[in-house]
Amino acid sequence: MKTAKTIAAAIFAATLPALADISEISVNMTFDSIEYVSGERVRAVIDVKNASPGKISVGYSNSEDSLIVEVFRSGDMHQLERNDRGAPFVAEFMVKPNEGQKLETFVGDHYAAREPRRYLARPVLIHDGMRYEGQLRAFDVVPGLKVASALQMFSNREGLRREFSLLSWNRKSVEHLFLAASDSGTSEREWVTTDLGTSLRIAQPTITILPSGEVIVLHRCDRDYFMRTEFWSLPDALEFQSRELLQDPEIAGAERVRELYRDSGGVKAKHNPWWKFW
Repeated sequence: MKTAKTIAAAIFAATLPALADISEISVNMTFDSIEYVSGERVRAVIDVKNASPGKISVGYSNSEDSLIVEVFRSGDMHQLERNDRGAPFVAEFMVKPNEGQKLETFVGDHYAAREPRRYLARPVLIHDGMRYEGQLRAFDVVPGLKVASALQMFSNREGLRREFSLLSWNRKSVEHLFLAASDSGTSEREWVTTDLGTSLRIAQPTITILPSGEVIVLHRCDRDYFMRTEFWSLPDALEFQSRELLQDPEIAGAERVRELYRDSGGVKAKHNPWWKFW
């Protein structure tokens, strides 16, 4: 007849493999920034480490492993519902024993986390029926400070209005400019907010909408240059097209004068006889 101590020892021994597996697989996530302007895609990097004897395989037809990201509202810990119809959070990947892999994900593509507030997120790996959770990581969604706006109307879509806003916010102690857009009227839609890069307040950013659908943003990115960013805005699409660095016209003019001066060999000094003073 087995004693209570023997039974306890047997149960503990049976749980050792499971405890070892939990400690041998880890999944964690880090965000690019602690703050995101409402509508940004919220990029993060998921780090999977596998010290178990088996391989981890996600996204392949013959695998039952999966990786997701769970998002909660900070404060009441209400879990957000996914709005991506089951789209994968990361590209398919495989991690062999004693290996690791870093994977890119965009939390804003899977959750409607646009409301300005603090959110908590964690990666969850399902492997061989076991659930491996990463630590909860916080990120804040902020509204941004509006510095300019423009309204687009569509001749081929009556009643549709698209409002563009240029928003300013500090990122890693440097001011950035963002472009946000939303539809109203016959369609209600929030478009992805785009980071246009660093911005200096010594010049007011401008946004221009052409009749053909081009949206052009011009802002000063440093003391000597402007950034020209172009988008194509159609009734059912808003797409980034190009970025171009433009030198400040005044700086460019001064540079051209200096070039001409160098090419000409400079201006020779005037030599007058010692008795002439003019």
